[in-house]
Amino acid sequence: MSDLVVIGYEDPQTAHQAYEQVQRLQQDFVVDLRGLAIVDVDADGKTHVHTPRRIIGTSMATGAIFGLMIGLLFFVPGMVLLGGAIGALMGKFNQSGIDASFRDRVEHLLEPGHSALVIMASKITEDKFAAAMQPFGGTILKTSLSDSDEKELAEELAGQS
Repeated sequence: MSDLVVIGYEDPQTAHQAYEQVQRLQQDFVVDLRGLAIVDVDADGKTHVHTPRRIIGTSMATGAIFGLMIGLLFFVPGMVLLGGAIGALMGKFNQSGIDASFRDRVEHLLEPGHSALVIMASKITEDKFAAAMQPFGGTILKTSLSDSDEKELAEELAGQS
């Protein structure tokens, strides 16, 4: 099972500091990352995604799922979905806990000038993670993706390539 945590910040500087903290927490085994990204929305409303070069232990399938989640959470809302492949994947996401309600809440975090930290983790030591992240504040959204949901999404992605 993976936890998907999105933390919204009103300024990019705080988000980037929190991003660096999560990387340190990975090194200290407080969090076992499967994906990590920071999403900035500039003053013109354009979205920019930054990811670390490498997350140790992340498989290609997990990386593909995380990439798809980033795409669905930050690029698709409000756009018309074209093609059956994207529609089928969106249907799988809707069944997995990353439904329209969760995507709407994420979308409302990101106004122009705001940023979000996106964390996909197979393990989070909640108390240590919360204590380490508390100084940065932010608005936290969390959902889970079961092992079976991840497997189905990986299979769906493999079938679409």
